[in-house]
Amino acid sequence: MDLQIALMLVQDGIVNGAIYALMALALVLVFSVTRIIFIPQGEFVAYAALAMAALQTGKSPALLWLLMVMCAVCLVVEGVRQARGAEVDWKSTLLWAVVVPALAAVMLLVVKPQAMLLQVVAVLLTVTPMGPLLYRLAYRPLADATVLILLIVSVALHLALVGVGLFLFGAEGSRTAPFSEARWDVGGLSISGQSMVIVGTTAVLVVAMYFFFERTIIGKALRATAINRVGARLMGIPTALSGDLSFALAALIGAISGLLIAPVTTIYYDTGFLIGLKGFVAAIVGGLSSYPLALAGALLVGQLESFASFWASAFKEVLVFTLIIPVLWWRSLNTHHVEDEE
Repeated sequence: MDLQIALMLVQDGIVNGAIYALMALALVLVFSVTRIIFIPQGEFVAYAALAMAALQTGKSPALLWLLMVMCAVCLVVEGVRQARGAEVDWKSTLLWAVVVPALAAVMLLVVKPQAMLLQVVAVLLTVTPMGPLLYRLAYRPLADATVLILLIVSVALHLALVGVGLFLFGAEGSRTAPFSEARWDVGGLSISGQSMVIVGTTAVLVVAMYFFFERTIIGKALRATAINRVGARLMGIPTALSGDLSFALAALIGAISGLLIAPVTTIYYDTGFLIGLKGFVAAIVGGLSSYPLALAGALLVGQLESFASFWASAFKEVLVFTLIIPVLWWRSLNTHHVEDEE
């Protein structure tokens, strides 16, 4: 291996690591707020990428009808809960089950966007509300269940969403047009504009999340819920709405990741699982609680995958997932077991 090849592998590792970083941030956010290991996070990536590909071929993505079904079921469930005497926050319900999906329907069925920016907005409006809707339908009734039961639900939900993805998008893979077709030659190293878009967007999102959690009331409420849910509830923070918001952010991050990665690799209905799993490895490096360590873990996963694809391409996935073993072993030696607060 000469220096030129090494630099190319480092570049690929940074670009892949940027996508895994977004996945890791979403997984850490969801787990810290709700204790849910959200395995279906990768499905948002595949759904957004394939919906964007459908729009660019002039078709209206069938994903919209899945969203409509989820909205209808959610409204029925909330109505039943209210009839049984449960308190229902109709403002947030109408936001995620009516307002945002209605905007998505207008964009896809009336506006029929041709410009790339409008297509991005339409995809984000379609995928983002799926997060809080999934939380309300699948997880909120089990909010007090153990982490193991929530994990089993996540596995079942992942399998269901992969099957739905196959039904909606078919088995054929798709790519989308790049956001930038620029290309630079720096010291003999070719750098594409799409790679810069991926790394730049990831950096902007990381900084935006930092300011969101540090400087806004909503972000601080999410942090309080992540640190101590009972204490947050006693202080008047609606922890159920925190679950809504964390899942919405996770879906938004997943959708952006799908839009970013679709121009550089072919996306199939089940591609999101592998991407989400590598983000999970990075999140484990951060102990499912530390955002900076999760980011560092994502870059490590990206570099390991890139160099493994050169030295032993047949075993690159094995090498990446083997990384989780020494991390878990080290954490088992340095972490004291703490009983659930509830």
